[in-house]
Parts: sequence; C-alpha cells; structure tokens
Amino acid sequence: MPSEAVRNSPRRRFTVVYDGNCRVCTRFARALRKWDRNAEFEVVPSQAPGVMARFPWIPTEAYAQALQLIGPDGRTWPGSAAVEQILRALPRGKLVTWAYKVPFFRLLADRFYQWFARNRSRLGCGEHCRVQPRD
Repeated sequence: MPSEAVRNSPRRRFTVVYDGNCRVCTRFARALRKWDRNAEFEVVPSQAPGVMARFPWIPTEAYAQALQLIGPDGRTWPGSAAVEQILRALPRGKLVTWAYKVPFFRLLADRFYQWFARNRSRLGCGEHCRVQPRD
C-alpha cells in the first residue's frame, strides 16, 4: 500500500469511507462526526469524486461490502476491524475496546459485522444495500 498515494486531510489521521447510499452507514457517519471531538477522522462516502483514485488498492466492490478505514500510512481496515480501530481512536471508545481482548470477541465481531452487512436492507437501509453473496 503506497503511502504516497494516500492524501488524508493534513490535520486528520484517518479516512473513513462508507456507503453514502446506505441509510445505516450514513447514520453511522453522522454519529462518528459528532463523536470525533479531536478531529481524527475524515469521513467521506465511497461515491464522492476521487475516492477510488485516492485509494486504488481497495477493490471497488469492497466499498459496498464494508466500511473502510485508511490510516495515514495507507494501512486499511475493513468492516469490524475498522470499527475496532475507530473505537481505539475515539476518546470514549476506549471504554469498550477492552472487549477485543476477550478470547473470541474479535471473531464474533467479524461474524456479526458480516451478518449485519448482508442483512442491512432488512435492518433499515433498503433494497439498494442488498449485498450479493460472493461465489
């Protein structure tokens, strides 16, 4: 992951890319902007112009499947791993990151995230969020 390809906002450490067509994702992005009192995150929809050019190592279909978190060095965390890193960076998020030290919690968080992403159309998003299973 080439660090020179990453052009995060100069004062923000991370970029969060979410599906701007998804109501669930958009509500999460709005909440994250409120919680981000230290201005750690640039929060942008995957549909924004230039996003895919900024992060060419992320496959196009990945944006529809999961939230993407990109660090200043280009390291990328998708889905529940992104949520874990976001919590670590938020002032109050540290209150729940202890759970990731519990055996099997990370595995359960991954499975829950995948289930949620597959079912978000039934959980308040709409038909446009229906993620097709990979063959």
